[in-house]
Amino acid sequence: MSALCHILAAEIAAQGPLTVEDFMARALGDPVHGYYMKQDPFGAAGDFTTAPEISQMFGEMIGLCLADHWMRAGSPSRFILCECGPGRGTLMADIWRATKIVPGFHDAAKIVLVETSPVLRAQQVETLSAVGATGLHVARLDEVPPGPLWLVANEFFDALPIRQFVKTPTGWHARLVGLDDTGALSFGLAPEPYPPIRFDAPDGTVLEVMAAGLSFMKSLAQRIAFEGGLALILDYGHSESGFGDTLQAMRAHAFVDVLHEPGDCDLTAHVDFAALSRVGRAVGADVYGPMTQGAFLHALGIAARAAMLKEKASNPDSIDQALARLTASGATGMGDLFKVIAVGQKGDPAPAGLGVPS
Repeated sequence: MSALCHILAAEIAAQGPLTVEDFMARALGDPVHGYYMKQDPFGAAGDFTTAPEISQMFGEMIGLCLADHWMRAGSPSRFILCECGPGRGTLMADIWRATKIVPGFHDAAKIVLVETSPVLRAQQVETLSAVGATGLHVARLDEVPPGPLWLVANEFFDALPIRQFVKTPTGWHARLVGLDDTGALSFGLAPEPYPPIRFDAPDGTVLEVMAAGLSFMKSLAQRIAFEGGLALILDYGHSESGFGDTLQAMRAHAFVDVLHEPGDCDLTAHVDFAALSRVGRAVGADVYGPMTQGAFLHALGIAARAAMLKEKASNPDSIDQALARLTASGATGMGDLFKVIAVGQKGDPAPAGLGVPS
């Protein structure tokens, strides 16, 4: 049993069950025992691998998309180049390296990284220094300095805590994390229904509400709408809102029980891109997409970039494999499972690869 599991069990015994949202927040962000606060979870030696760790091509496409939009939006002389949840800093380093060919972009950009983990902050500093870049670390979006904002959030929203509700004959009840008869963590339901939810669905249906994600999106879209810029959001999830339990835990590249060793496993949930889009449009921003990651990367020219890299590569097959992995179709392929939306200021040009506002 993990250290955090012992702590949570004691708190639940004394104070009552936690909501799924609170459990997820503690498991990932507890200041001492939270998953992201104490370790580097990325890569082959960690628990999962993200797109920037698969190939430099991913970051190059993102960087050139952002820089292209910056130029077509008037090339503001000062702007914030921001990443939310930067991992090891690999994506921002690739963005910075790829955009050195864009006149004026580096001189105008101030790199800001939204990150809470001290372990990952240290890794990000090291990664960026290798490409001659430095960045300001902040813990929250509202700490990002003012000004036009060009931002990327790759696999960020999936780790924000969600709420879950389960339909019963008496209504929708919040799903809770309590203790079973042996004292182990277990799921249960709040005794009273939650009246604001009035969807009709069969008993046993699970509804997920990404309250933290929607709140973040509202603040981000408001900022873009008033101060200008572009936000690219890439994550795994669904293009249309629906029902279902998508909360999952991963350790050592394998799925494990959600309540297994909190603090030592990654917890994520699929992103509702339709809900994010609705929030962005509601506050006055233009929203582009969602479209699949594979279609987006191909529209940006990733196949041509792969061909260029293969000409000088000692192992061309590895480039083909990376391209296939990033753009693979099918229910479990990154190219289809991952979606992309962009948030822009009304009147600005559409970002490359994403077409007209939805």
